[in-house]
Amino acid sequence: MFGYVNVYKPELKMKDYYKYKAYYCGLCDVLKNKYGRAGQMTLSYDMTFLIILLSSLYETNTVKEQKRCVIHPLKVHDLLRNEITEYVADMEIALSYHHLKDDWMDEKSITGYAGAKLLKKKYNKIERQYPRQCRRISECLKQLQDIEKQCEINIDMVSRCFGELMSEIFVYRQDVWESTLRKLGFYLGKFIYILDAYDDLEKDHRKRNYNPLHHIEQASSFDEDCYQMLTMMMAECTKEFEKLPCLIDLDILHNILYEGVWTKYDTIRKNRLEKEGTKV
Repeated sequence: MFGYVNVYKPELKMKDYYKYKAYYCGLCDVLKNKYGRAGQMTLSYDMTFLIILLSSLYETNTVKEQKRCVIHPLKVHDLLRNEITEYVADMEIALSYHHLKDDWMDEKSITGYAGAKLLKKKYNKIERQYPRQCRRISECLKQLQDIEKQCEINIDMVSRCFGELMSEIFVYRQDVWESTLRKLGFYLGKFIYILDAYDDLEKDHRKRNYNPLHHIEQASSFDEDCYQMLTMMMAECTKEFEKLPCLIDLDILHNILYEGVWTKYDTIRKNRLEKEGTKV
């Protein structure tokens, strides 16, 4: 479901782009060191945004390193990491564990069984450290699973489950910023879920999978309706973001929230309209 919250490179200064990549590489390195290759496979741009957001909000002491890796074997590259990176890496594993576990329980997926078994001991340790987040991840995914099995057509109800899951993860500390971070994560989570459903329409038709947008897809205003839903979610998300006293990496955060999140959407919509023979 992840991969939609990214930067828009053409509008980002090169120094900011390389810093963004350093945060991403830092997360990759922490996942590898703490959880091995299986951990690295959970890496996502969406969670890199969370690192930058929380690091800016709490002005966390960030360490810069230079390393080589399998992806960059010949040239050293920058890594940025801090306590937020460690937290986000743990949340990546918690999310992945529950997704894999659900795949096994629902579809008897061998990959899901093997992946969940591989991550179980590591997840148990994370659960002891972050019981609030892990409990809510489990509850929200179970609610989402039940609603999807009922073929719920209310997109607001379905996307709310993922929004509530994200809102819990965004709360790193239960402090004065908790309410704002919860709302920001909630609306961003709903945006991700709706855009993922929009992205998966063709695949879900082909595989006869549930998709909450199927029942309105034939409407002449469908694409515009989806755009309006996504716009409303990001309007609420950015409204909450502007309440936070973030000054560090502000250009990167603005780029992601006001431009980057629309990059994948623009590609999806363009491809849909081209297949329908509509002039873009």
